[in-house]
Amino acid sequence: MKLSVVIPCFNEAATIESIIAAVRDGTHEILEELNARGWIDHLVHHEINRGKGASLRTGFSKATGDIVIVQDADLEYDPGEYPKLVKPILDGRADVVYGSRFIGDQPHRVLYFWHRVGNGFLTLLSNMLTNLNFTDVETCYKVFKRNVIQSIKIEEERFGFEPEITAKIARMGCAIYEVGIAYYGRTYEQGKKVDWKDGFRAIYCILKYNLFR
Repeated sequence: MKLSVVIPCFNEAATIESIIAAVRDGTHEILEELNARGWIDHLVHHEINRGKGASLRTGFSKATGDIVIVQDADLEYDPGEYPKLVKPILDGRADVVYGSRFIGDQPHRVLYFWHRVGNGFLTLLSNMLTNLNFTDVETCYKVFKRNVIQSIKIEEERFGFEPEITAKIARMGCAIYEVGIAYYGRTYEQGKKVDWKDGFRAIYCILKYNLFR
């Protein structure tokens, strides 16, 4: 088995070296188990910043691993948790795994109240339309069998990817699992990019991809 890690990044000079080192070294056992080799298989540049969704669309198309995981280029999520994220797929139980920041006993940095309220609302709205019981649809950590993610046409350019992909895997009838993860959130001063406009876009995407497709 081989693992592909797709890392979309923009203005992450302060953290990109650390996160790639963590992916390579901090997960040695699982990378060895999955027979991954080297730091980077494919380095792809967009001439202009087109957003997270566009970066992931390109990254997924280049992935060659049996399992594909999304890893943000900041330090909010710990690559040391890959073993438990991929386990439901390796065990033959799951097609897709989400890492939830809101279940389990892992450490979570205490930050913005309204972000938590907004995330809860988006997750609830998405669940109402997909009839699934996610606790965290906006999580970075999403893990897919490669044949699943490469069969999906991703249309969103920015953070609308999160509700879009959730709606589409729900429609496919994928076996989906959640596992609890740690979360080392960043402040806006530290480079956090999501803002209120992305929240409104997420609402639009939840309605669009669940009701009008």
